[in-house]
Amino acid sequence: MPAAPSDPGSPRTRSWWGWGHADAHPDDAECAALGALLPGTLARPLPVPRIADLAIARPAVTPPPSLAHLVTADPGARAAHAMGKAYRDVIRALRGRPGRIPDLVAHPTGDQDVADLLDWAGTHGVAVIPFGGGSSVVGGVEYRGDAHRAVLSLDLTAMDRVLEIDTVGRAARIQAGALGPVLEGRLRPYGLTLRHFPQSFEFSTLGGWLATRAGGHYATVRTHIDDFVQSLRVITPAGAGTSWRLPASGAGPSPDRLFLGSEGALGVITEAWMRLQERPRHKASASVAFGDFHRALDAVRAIAQTDLAPANCRLLDPGEALLSGASRDGSTVLVLGFESATGPVRDRLADALDIARAHGGRTAPPGPDRDSPARTNPADAHTEPAAADTDPAVSAWRSAFLRMPYLRDGLARMGAVVETFETAATWDRIPALIEDVRTEVAAAARKATGHPATVNCRLTHVYPDGAAPYFTVAVAGRPGDEVRIWDDIKAAANDVLHRHRATITHHHAVGRDHRPAYDRQRPEPFALALRAAKTALDPHHILNPGVLLD
Repeated sequence: MPAAPSDPGSPRTRSWWGWGHADAHPDDAECAALGALLPGTLARPLPVPRIADLAIARPAVTPPPSLAHLVTADPGARAAHAMGKAYRDVIRALRGRPGRIPDLVAHPTGDQDVADLLDWAGTHGVAVIPFGGGSSVVGGVEYRGDAHRAVLSLDLTAMDRVLEIDTVGRAARIQAGALGPVLEGRLRPYGLTLRHFPQSFEFSTLGGWLATRAGGHYATVRTHIDDFVQSLRVITPAGAGTSWRLPASGAGPSPDRLFLGSEGALGVITEAWMRLQERPRHKASASVAFGDFHRALDAVRAIAQTDLAPANCRLLDPGEALLSGASRDGSTVLVLGFESATGPVRDRLADALDIARAHGGRTAPPGPDRDSPARTNPADAHTEPAAADTDPAVSAWRSAFLRMPYLRDGLARMGAVVETFETAATWDRIPALIEDVRTEVAAAARKATGHPATVNCRLTHVYPDGAAPYFTVAVAGRPGDEVRIWDDIKAAANDVLHRHRATITHHHAVGRDHRPAYDRQRPEPFALALRAAKTALDPHHILNPGVLLD
């Protein structure tokens, strides 16, 4: 079946140095107000960086005439593809030290273009960094080092079509460069949705989600993009391959699993068959307040070990609840949401609230279960008809969730060190893990800066056997030393995670920032197999050097 036409309208301008849309960043006055909340920050915000002030060298290579129409050396394009959107990326841009800027940016329009660009790069010693929306927060889309003659950023966003839709099997063949809103806009006329909403939904692509094994809005059951994959097509320097489109298979190790999470180091994902679902019509949400964080943990575990399967089950500790506006009285807050395309969900929400109350939770009456009612996940602000939330805590949390990355950048302009990291561990380790992260990361931040630090925690995803804690760290930095301070804090956090056998990342990927901890986590026989796969698929070692492997 042919795909639906593109949505009309011209896109807003993306910020080259910070998160999201350029016109959505806090102005100087708002930055100063944010800084006042964190003692020790700068008296006035750092200026918004300008591309014109960067020292951008001439490209070290020139593409052949046959590829010239795909490639640009425009300084603005090159600067916008130099880094992702982690705190250390933002502060480096603010300080005028963005790192290695790619020599060229390519915009292939099809598989043959990708293959031709890889062939040219391999024979000329050019590193190739696959690039989707550029929203990486782990150093996944930048080049570090000097082992290659030049660097090419391979931007796939021109490959953004929905090529086929199977309405009978509820699946679609989608090009990897499709940004979240583009993808959903082209599925909407068919009443279908991928329903995968990471926080970066507006600014990330299907290929990026696949290459990083991204987590979405579902807090239970279908938590990662892996759950929606039917088949992948990948272009490597050694050739192209497409896995069979199947509902399931037991035929040996899965070829898709080799490339899911490979972060562009083994090949370039160019398209995928993705499982779809009907758009949800029934939704209901509510919040629960707890006076004790550990009793709230017990309540969440009890809910996760039922078959209720809430779409949203976010637990906010008192600091996180205060930061989002979900609570101002020191309570821990649980945000619950249920959704369905086939029938009412009010009874499932009521059952979950009963469990929460049995563990000491305080609830307000849940809102009505109705067609497209209160939005149960933050990305619905971009994808669903507007509807007022009946629970003010749910509404406050959703708004704060979408605004938070912009506020982080505003605090960065005030010289603050503000960033997040996430992990996952089994339930028996979760309480001690959270306590040790709070204590030891706060101590490391204070030692590095001389200022008191805030360390907040929320659970973003929950499973019958464990949970994914997500931490926010904020502390006033020292002018010009912010990157080193964050690296020290991150190293302390990584040590705690390793000691508790918690993963270095639940859904943010490995990139370059998590490499040391990832090397400690993976079994050595698997590392041997991964190195062999890298050598076989990428014999010139040009694909995203330094990610996953040396």
